[in-house]
Amino acid sequence: MDQLGAALRAWRDRLDPAAVGFAHGSPRRVPGLRRAELATLAGISVEYVVRLEQGRVPTPSAQVCSALARALHLSDDEHAHLLRMAGHAADPSRVPRMIPGSLYRIVDQLAGNPLAIHDATWQLLHWNPLFAATFGDPTVRDMGDRNVLVWQFLGELPRVRQSSAEQVAFEESIVADLRATTSRYPDDPDVATLISRLNRSPRFCQLWSRRSVGGHESSHKLVEHPDVGDIALNTGVLTTQDTNLRLVVYTPQPDTDARSRLDFLAAIGVQRMSPQG
Repeated sequence: MDQLGAALRAWRDRLDPAAVGFAHGSPRRVPGLRRAELATLAGISVEYVVRLEQGRVPTPSAQVCSALARALHLSDDEHAHLLRMAGHAADPSRVPRMIPGSLYRIVDQLAGNPLAIHDATWQLLHWNPLFAATFGDPTVRDMGDRNVLVWQFLGELPRVRQSSAEQVAFEESIVADLRATTSRYPDDPDVATLISRLNRSPRFCQLWSRRSVGGHESSHKLVEHPDVGDIALNTGVLTTQDTNLRLVVYTPQPDTDARSRLDFLAAIGVQRMSPQG
């Protein structure tokens, strides 16, 4: 962990704050990002960054590593190196969570739509500013709670209203998708832990017992936004071939005013929106 901390400090020092949206205001004692700025970009606490750099975190999660890699603009090789130092050596039996730079470049080209990247267990790994403005800031939730299945069966989907038929179709689809993931990664302990957690939901247990296998590819969402009203969205899911990452893109439903509402959110940004309930 000492090597990991030293690498994080070096990567933080080399990054120009202006390149990631931090203006050069007060004089800086050292070049690069401050710890608080890295924490903000990665969606973690500054105290956690301090502990990481001091080698006092035994095993940072793969999700944290990916958030740090994105915040620090690491190359794919550096990202992989960070994962190895954190104890996440490449293992074909584990669910991949490393987002390649090529996928980030696609995300940047689709900035006019809310979008998110999930792993094969529907753990949220990355999102764009418009996603946060639309659905609420994911960083208000703990890292382990940023999972679509957890939201659906143990809590609630952020700001989403579903009809009974939509709820049934969505739940059947996403549980069948998780079942497919268990056959791809039967020895991943994180998958087993997630299923054990979801078993607290009688509805999940009912669907899981059917042993249906499939893929979740699309759905409709009605977002109840506290500031701009209802936003009707179509959801498209693109799955990467080698890593089973899921790029979820939300587009306006035809013949609705969703486009204008998204444009307004994009102009205003998440900072001025009401906090997520």
